[in-house]
Amino acid sequence: MKVLLLKDPKEDDRGQDPYIRELGLYGFEATLIPVLSFEFLSLPSFSEKLSHPEGYGGLIFTSPRAVEAVELCLEKDNKTEVWEKSLREKWNAKSVYVVGNATASLVNKIGLDTEGENCGNAEKLAEYICSRESSALPLLFPCGTLKGEILPKMLKDKGIPMESITVYQKIPHPGIQANLNSYYSQQGVPASITFFSPSGLTHSLKHIQELSGDSIDQIKD
Repeated sequence: MKVLLLKDPKEDDRGQDPYIRELGLYGFEATLIPVLSFEFLSLPSFSEKLSHPEGYGGLIFTSPRAVEAVELCLEKDNKTEVWEKSLREKWNAKSVYVVGNATASLVNKIGLDTEGENCGNAEKLAEYICSRESSALPLLFPCGTLKGEILPKMLKDKGIPMESITVYQKIPHPGIQANLNSYYSQQGVPASITFFSPSGLTHSLKHIQELSGDSIDQIKD
């Protein structure tokens, strides 16, 4: 049975996307097609803030893209050396709060120690921060345009200062239409389609309806 997964491929420690592997064990022939891409924003401003850890009480990361924004700032502004010599150590003297182990591992790769990664979601992380934070300096929170409001609101209600900066936004993947056309021409109409986000659904549904035609009602989603 052919299954279409509308998501980015992510390799696990075995070098294979876990969805492909698990579905394959049950006899499903799964194909991944990425439907979202990301555009980075305000990097010069973010880079300037990263250069002044003395102005902040710590960092908050709730997505891998926010960590990628840090990496881009270091690369574009040739700050890798100063990061490794001094900035990293200065940020490590502060709290670096993270949601999720995947994001935590990326933060660790840029040399920062993390806490809160086992909280599971932004609300739990906010509770964790509220139970520990006492700094008068704001926490720096790089985020996307679609960030949830739970974490900022909870911190504000507890009087914990926070400064958010939007560093990325979701955009349609440039190859989505061509990739879907190729899939349908080679594989035909899939038995099942899995959407992994509302944005992914928005950017791909029209193409899928056109390609599936009258067979759209036979697809499980």
